[in-house]
Amino acid sequence: MPLLDSCCRCGSLRTGTIVSGALGIVIGIVTMILVLVTNVKFKTVILDFLPKEVLKIMLAVSLFMTAVISALLIFGAAKRNKFLMLPWVVLAFMLSIGILVTIIWAAVVSFIDGFALQGALILLFGLLGLGVYVYMWMVVYSYFQLLMEEGGRGPYGKPAYWR
Repeated sequence: MPLLDSCCRCGSLRTGTIVSGALGIVIGIVTMILVLVTNVKFKTVILDFLPKEVLKIMLAVSLFMTAVISALLIFGAAKRNKFLMLPWVVLAFMLSIGILVTIIWAAVVSFIDGFALQGALILLFGLLGLGVYVYMWMVVYSYFQLLMEEGGRGPYGKPAYWR
């Protein structure tokens, strides 16, 4: 049984899934361009020993792959193909955990450095954004579950058993 019946109480799960994929493409491409064009200072937990250019390339590649996986999500939702949607479902779940860890880490570092307002704003807006992200994941996962219940690849898929 799907978790949700509709997207935002007014749209279908399919429409919400396509919107999620489109937002993933737009955000991925815009962020990739900003990372490559601007002079952003990267501060990482584990990879601080790598040169700044290597970190930029790694981030650009991951953002590009996110856009590709989001395009697969749109195509999978349009064609009712759950297998094309699966990479996005898995990626978004893993990213939500990573985003939560990043929000907590950034807020704690801000509080330790004496920037209490900055830490509070990171927590507030970060958790609000994460809430929206998790809701969109739930919309996509609900549509994915709906397709799983139908079985096969779309309305003309093979039956679950042979007679």
